[in-house]
Amino acid sequence: METNIGITKENREKVSEILAKVLSDEFVLYTKTLRAHWNLEGHDFHNKHEFFEEHYDAIKEFIDDVAERIRKVGIYAPGTLKEFLDHTNLTEEYNGDNVSHDYMVALLKDHDTIIQYIRENIEKVEDKYKDLGTGDFLTGLMMEHEEMAWMLRASVAKGKQ
Repeated sequence: METNIGITKENREKVSEILAKVLSDEFVLYTKTLRAHWNLEGHDFHNKHEFFEEHYDAIKEFIDDVAERIRKVGIYAPGTLKEFLDHTNLTEEYNGDNVSHDYMVALLKDHDTIIQYIRENIEKVEDKYKDLGTGDFLTGLMMEHEEMAWMLRASVAKGKQ
């Protein structure tokens, strides 16, 4: 049955393109956070192992929420690794050591990239594409990433530890 939520099909497709990039970013960030959780070494292993687990659990929820938001606007969500890699603003690359500081710096950069992309698109989603629901959703998601970025930033504030 056709989606009839008061937003044109063209606008719903444009919104879904933005959401597909967010979904792809979330999936890549999730994978990179898992890597940090699995491969971490060092004196702070236990504490940071749990920290990364909390983060990847939250990101897993974000992934589901974004995919479901795409479906709510009547479009099918991307769901393959190729699609995610084709649409992401992030990179899979990691050049650091298996220590918490290096992982946190890399993950912080990715959170900041996601925050900036969402921030750049909220007004467009609301004003140009007339989707206040997705605008509100993106604002909430951006705030979640801002909190995670704050935690990462505070943890690396004094350099390698």
